[in-house]
Amino acid sequence: MTLQAQFDQALAESKTLPNRPDNMTLLKMYALYKQGSNGDATGDRPGMTDFVGRAKWDAWNELKGTSQEEAQQKYVDIVEDLKA
Repeated sequence: MTLQAQFDQALAESKTLPNRPDNMTLLKMYALYKQGSNGDATGDRPGMTDFVGRAKWDAWNELKGTSQEEAQQKYVDIVEDLKA
């Protein structure tokens, strides 16, 4: 199975996890998903009043320079750990 196929499967499985991950894990998963799908963060950082959007953008931006393949593998690993 290719890494892209594993990533796609992990995305689907992330929606059916037995327990909802904590917010920090969800933020990390979001950032890895964005990096794995789109590469480095783009666009402007959301404003001070958009707390959630700003936190998501910052988490994604922290992964700048991480390859899409590495981000996809880390996402797959997190989902596998959460399923266990």
